[in-house]
Amino acid sequence: MAIALAYADPVHEAQQAFRAVMNALARPGTVQPVAGLAEAPAPLDPVAAAVLLALADFETSVFLDRPASTDDVRTYLTFHSGARLAQDPAQAAFAVIADPLALADLSSFALGTDAYPDRSTTLILQVPSLTEGRSFRLEGPGIKGSAKLTVTGLPADITARLAANHALFPRGVDLVLAAPTGVAALPRTTRISEA
Repeated sequence: MAIALAYADPVHEAQQAFRAVMNALARPGTVQPVAGLAEAPAPLDPVAAAVLLALADFETSVFLDRPASTDDVRTYLTFHSGARLAQDPAQAAFAVIADPLALADLSSFALGTDAYPDRSTTLILQVPSLTEGRSFRLEGPGIKGSAKLTVTGLPADITARLAANHALFPRGVDLVLAAPTGVAALPRTTRISEA
């Protein structure tokens, strides 16, 4: 079986994707452009693939939700990143959620501890759009006043889920939303409400 190509220029392209994710986490509500990996195996979105390969390496574990957990995606991920595949989302540093509408309860992922909040899972949610859909008002660190984020493809109860996640601070998960044109982030420090 042939393995799909990843980055043409691994160092620079991975750095660009990594920087975009860090900027999105530092400035919740902003959409950061990311060049996707065109040959990423379906159902892995090209932008989600670029983000995942920029973040994961041989020291990290990755959980794939049921739709993302195909032979092609597992082979692609382990070949290009060396990451270990986690069967239990609570044991994963990163989780790829190809179907956010079926997103498991956030408490099923690693939430970190008060002493080691960095030992939590970062969720990469594949969403259809960061320009259409439901609008959310965001407040918190990295946001002057408030920001607005419009997203298609999140669960109906995402506001309540993220409020419960925010209340766990410094524990909790961080969300990276990967759409065809780029990424946005909803870190645990962000307060979210319907706009």
